[in-house]
Amino acid sequence: MLIVHVFVHVKPERVDDFKAASLENARNSVQEPGIARFDVIQQQDDPTRFVLVEVYRTSDDPARHKETTHYAVWRDTVADMMAEPRSNIKYSNVFPDQKGWD
Repeated sequence: MLIVHVFVHVKPERVDDFKAASLENARNSVQEPGIARFDVIQQQDDPTRFVLVEVYRTSDDPARHKETTHYAVWRDTVADMMAEPRSNIKYSNVFPDQKGWD
């Protein structure tokens, strides 16, 4: 399993637009066979900050995800909504093991 946290800071006036685009992307992403989980979370004390929690079954699956039409639409749609470039951190799961995500 590969877990990626994508940190996004959105312009205040674009929060609702970002949420709508990201929810559409997430709904499509969870249909991909290589994605075990895809969460869109919003920071409580600063609603302009989001984390996308992407859980991939293999290390090859992020590249497959980035080849999808829904990802390309999301990427292009939200590009001008960012207050700063998004960043990410990659993690490996310790618990539960992969069987716990199926």
